Amino acid sequence: DEAGIEKQIADIATAAARAREAGYDGVEVMGSEGYFLNQFLVTRTNRRTDRWGGAYENRMRLPVEVVRRVRAAAGADFILIYRLSMIDLVPEGSSWDEVVTLARAVEAAGASIINTGIGWHEARVPTIATSVPRAAFAWVTRKLMGQVAIPLVTSNRINTPEVAERVLADGCADMVSMARPFLADPDFVRKAATGRADEIAPCIACNQACLDHTFSGRISTCLVNPRAAHETELAIGQTETPRRVAVVGAGPAGMACALAAADRGHAVTLFEKSGRIGGQLNLARRVPGKEEFDLLVEWFTTMLSRKNIDLRLGEEADTAILAGFDAVVVATGVRPRDPAIPQGDGARVHGYADVLSGRVTVGRTAAIVGAGGIGFDVAEYLVQNAPSPTLSIDDWRSEWGVADPAAHRGGLADAHPEPAARTVTLLQRKPEKPGRNLGKTTGWIHRATLAAKGVRMLGGVNYERIDREGLHVTFGEARENPTLIKAESVILCAGQESEKTLADALRAAGVEPHVIGGADHAAELDAKRAIDQGTRLGVAL
Repeated sequence: DEAGIEKQIADIATAAARAREAGYDGVEVMGSEGYFLNQFLVTRTNRRTDRWGGAYENRMRLPVEVVRRVRAAAGADFILIYRLSMIDLVPEGSSWDEVVTLARAVEAAGASIINTGIGWHEARVPTIATSVPRAAFAWVTRKLMGQVAIPLVTSNRINTPEVAERVLADGCADMVSMARPFLADPDFVRKAATGRADEIAPCIACNQACLDHTFSGRISTCLVNPRAAHETELAIGQTETPRRVAVVGAGPAGMACALAAADRGHAVTLFEKSGRIGGQLNLARRVPGKEEFDLLVEWFTTMLSRKNIDLRLGEEADTAILAGFDAVVVATGVRPRDPAIPQGDGARVHGYADVLSGRVTVGRTAAIVGAGGIGFDVAEYLVQNAPSPTLSIDDWRSEWGVADPAAHRGGLADAHPEPAARTVTLLQRKPEKPGRNLGKTTGWIHRATLAAKGVRMLGGVNYERIDREGLHVTFGEARENPTLIKAESVILCAGQESEKTLADALRAAGVEPHVIGGADHAAELDAKRAIDQGTRLGVAL
């Protein structure tokens, strides 16, 4: 009712005044992403017939009045940013004429700056996840340039100084907005300003430790930087007793531990039996939509060098070599678990690592055993025709149906995904919806991607045998409905086991190692847990 609306306006204005009193230079009024003010703007949610609904002049009355009242409450010299939804990506979203009309109205009402809001949370189009191309929506802000006199800010998937500078050079905006990159590296601006952009810990837009934590009631931090929001708990100070530390395994856990230990002042030697660093990250970076892992591996490469860590590539550490160190960290990772499915003549069975690394050729039809994170990654890898749409904004927009809002209300059009490269079936033993335990903010994207490619997903299966025809399964505890999943190739993604050979050998030799990452606990291992555990140990040494 009128009283309720007035209370909302007054509360927002009061909050702005209090922010000024507390010493802030400005506030941003959230008018996008499908929140309260945004809901009044579109007929999708505003069905009112009073002066707050109906014609667009009425529907935009609330946000304009909020800006006017905030300006009056906070003063003429206070920064007032209005975040305006320039492309709603939902049915019955704003037209482009309405967006321009609102922008001019909030400018006239007292806004200092307009920031770009992209998509409602309810939108079935990803807007900030790692599979979204960098600066994928800067073109939307560019459409508004010149329509108002106040500065415009563009946002979403701008994660490096180079991307930001390109957006500005292309005339897409007057400023850029970032948030998650400052969780990944709070020294982002300082490093960029002093010519050390290659040292900036990159935001890979995974959402695993920031937004996924937020929406599940946990402390928001960062996969790449576990010290975010834990700065006092994980404070790094110089040790008074420097030690010679050996870290075995240059996967995410080992690298994170080596860097943290080096920051503490220890002399660190990092052993990696293969010829390159990265471990499981080198598989993740092969998955379409996860190309940001390339940048993460590049950053680790740079920092291991800058911290003067003795990196021993192609060298397998044994108990004799490690006996001379003051502390030994075992981060030898995982090995694929064998689900022990009986195999007949002609069975073509591959491990996920061989598939993602390109060491084997997969047939035109494939069955994937295991529908966890790795299974979904392998499925996306197999169905995608190269190149990945993440590498092309135009291709990605076509894939998801992101259109020019001047031609399509809300910027939403029909999606046109590329045909699948293969016919894929994704299976799991659990009698639940595959992908249920994927990330809270990104799991739906993976499920939608595979559904658009025609991937069949089956739960509650028993794996009976594999032969030249494919994978034979039954369903439920009673092992009913025997079914053949025709497949030229069967890929095993049935979990992982800890690689503990070295740790066991060290203990047998009287050396008690620190064991981290997959070598410590393989179940549901991901980069977030590995980097967090490695960092915590490195700080504690």
